Amino acid sequence: MAQRIFIKVVGFSDEERHALNTVFRLSEQCRTTYQLWTLAAAEPARVVLLDGQSWEARVEAESRQRRDMQLLWVGAHPPPCVSHSFARPLGWGRVIEHLDDLFAPAEGGDVERDAGPDSVMSQKQALIVSGDRDERLYLRARLALARLTLADEAETGLQARRFAREKQYDVALVASGLADVDAWTLLRELRRGQHAVRHVALTGASRSAADRLRAWLGGAVLLEHPPHPQRLDAWLSRIEVGSPG
Repeated sequence: MAQRIFIKVVGFSDEERHALNTVFRLSEQCRTTYQLWTLAAAEPARVVLLDGQSWEARVEAESRQRRDMQLLWVGAHPPPCVSHSFARPLGWGRVIEHLDDLFAPAEGGDVERDAGPDSVMSQKQALIVSGDRDERLYLRARLALARLTLADEAETGLQARRFAREKQYDVALVASGLADVDAWTLLRELRRGQHAVRHVALTGASRSAADRLRAWLGGAVLLEHPPHPQRLDAWLSRIEVGSPG
């Protein structure tokens, strides 16, 4: 089950807040999602993100009422009550990684899925694109656990393009290190081609804020190499219930 964490933000420039809101939107691709807390939020904030350059931030830190609330400080001279601090210049990706460490679901077994003949995933077609045989085998196995067993494998971008011209795929997983084509270009072609693939993911790419934004704008998700089982399963779960992206 996905969980949503509300975060109260104190301080920061308009530009920084815009970047942070973008990162929050990118987190919607993950099992644990983050959202800006407001007075209208359905739940209390579990994290307060404090701008060390703002006097309001120190007041907020010193007046904390709930001891279970995480205080994250950005900048120099963090007060002793904060649970973690980040130095400037700040990459928001580091903040999200820290939040994932705090709130990501505990490691567990694979989620059981309906194996019946009417399983949504059993009717979908997948394309796996990687020059690494071990990665292709791993991805095929993970897809099979999600009941997605109709999968074709391409070792090169050229093969992937040929497959995509001949068949309609629902899902495509593309490795970032293809030898004959830029993976970002291939993703764009798969998303916009004659047989456009609705759900695409790039494995092994940088998870920087810039690349997350690039993927989000291109309608793709970023996954590790090899993809983390829970993140891959969370993405496949959204596909199973019909969510876009």
